[in-house]
Amino acid sequence: MSRINDSELPLSLLQFYSTAAYPCSYLSGEKAVSQVATPTHLISTEVYGDLVRRGFRRSGVFSYRPNCEECRACVPVRLPIQRFQPNRSQRRCLKEHGTLRARERPLMYVDEHYRLYLRYQAARHLGGGMDQDDHEQYSRFLLQSRVDTRLIEFTENGVLRMVSIIDVLNDGLSSVYTFYDPDVAGASFGTYNILWQIAQCAANDLPYLYLGYWIRDSHKMAYKTRFRPIEGLIDDEWREFEDSDLKVGQR
Repeated sequence: MSRINDSELPLSLLQFYSTAAYPCSYLSGEKAVSQVATPTHLISTEVYGDLVRRGFRRSGVFSYRPNCEECRACVPVRLPIQRFQPNRSQRRCLKEHGTLRARERPLMYVDEHYRLYLRYQAARHLGGGMDQDDHEQYSRFLLQSRVDTRLIEFTENGVLRMVSIIDVLNDGLSSVYTFYDPDVAGASFGTYNILWQIAQCAANDLPYLYLGYWIRDSHKMAYKTRFRPIEGLIDDEWREFEDSDLKVGQR
């Protein structure tokens, strides 16, 4: 386990405020409150890495973390790369998607990417609000960044299949958002993408892959715990989850 040491964090110039309550995106009928770090122009890649280790994420240029008074359901999670071993299903996924080709592209608007994003949202998150994003909302969400961000495009025989936005930190990669072709029967693009990011961490001697938040009772989050071992930030400590921690309904 590793404890957060505030004296090591170069955050003294930042200010933090809480948002008003808004509908929770993950738990139906619940309200959420976020803590936001400001001013955004002071959040460099180094500072953002410190924030991520404290449980923050970003949406565009805004860095935030859950700050709900009576709920602690959102748990930041990360994978310790050196200890990860793919299971049988994951090894099969790597083999089945071996024809995918990854290429880094400039962090800029591409209409083909945006159209794929809308298809993905309509198929996987219909009614969630993001399926109605116009190109400006899409750009603010994924293409605006003040940190070291990479846009990776995955193609298969020249056909766009997936786009992934990744932040490069000094101790790992932070997976910002991935969207993919929802119409390929039997595909496991999301799983492949995480395995690809793990491989990138290993190749660049980066010890962690940060996967954002995990919520035990959210089925949309369940895929994250299929990668083991996995660590969660609980009471300012990163610790490895036990099997019992990951069971739905356990508190």
